Amino acid sequence: MSIPTYLLFTVVAGCVATIVAVVVGVTRALKRSNWSDSDRRRTVQATASLLVGWFVIAVALALAGVYSAATSRIPTIQFGIAIPILIGCLMIWRWPAVSRLIDAVPGRWVIAIQFYRVEGVIFLVLFAAHLLPGLFALPAGLGDVAVGLLAAAIGIGAIGGRQLKPRTVLQWNLLGIADLIVAVGTGFLTAPSAFQLFAFERPNVLISMFPLVLIPTFLVPLAILLHIISLIQLRRATAHVGGSRERVIAQVRV
Repeated sequence: MSIPTYLLFTVVAGCVATIVAVVVGVTRALKRSNWSDSDRRRTVQATASLLVGWFVIAVALALAGVYSAATSRIPTIQFGIAIPILIGCLMIWRWPAVSRLIDAVPGRWVIAIQFYRVEGVIFLVLFAAHLLPGLFALPAGLGDVAVGLLAAAIGIGAIGGRQLKPRTVLQWNLLGIADLIVAVGTGFLTAPSAFQLFAFERPNVLISMFPLVLIPTFLVPLAILLHIISLIQLRRATAHVGGSRERVIAQVRV
């Protein structure tokens, strides 16, 4: 299958722009923190190194054809999605520096950065060009664009120090995760493999080829990890508010 020339630029540029946005956001957040200069510098360098290293590995595996789909093969793309998520979760729960960073980064930024999800519009473009099946492209594309636009709206709405409503944060995260589950599920079931169930007349071949495969193997795991971080921040903020209320009640009773 021929790959449109615009696909390389849009996908790779989108990934690079996302990496830059994350690093810039972390840098700005830490400048407003009480961290030492050395801690800030090490954290920013580590964040940039991890993201760039992950991206380079994703590109190398994609170019090597590791995720190439075939009707007679067991799919491998699920490993490109799951392994980064598992490693990221391990770092979140076992690396104190990551937990500290989660507290330092504003919750509105963690949500707003997922504006990059609007890149899902590329699925709709490819569907219109008869290069992707509608069962995958329509829910994945429309869902990604909706989640990305809502992320930007929530981030803009919280500018000026206005508090994020816990219900809004929870609902957006659930919507974003559901969108990713639908996209991954339909992508898996419409791509050529031993488990393909749909879209035999127009199989989802591009999703396992470079550069489009970078979306499920880089941007999707990153989105899942950002959702997890956002939910952790929500849980901590709720616990903090609950603890503060209990202390106030205790003081009043005394």
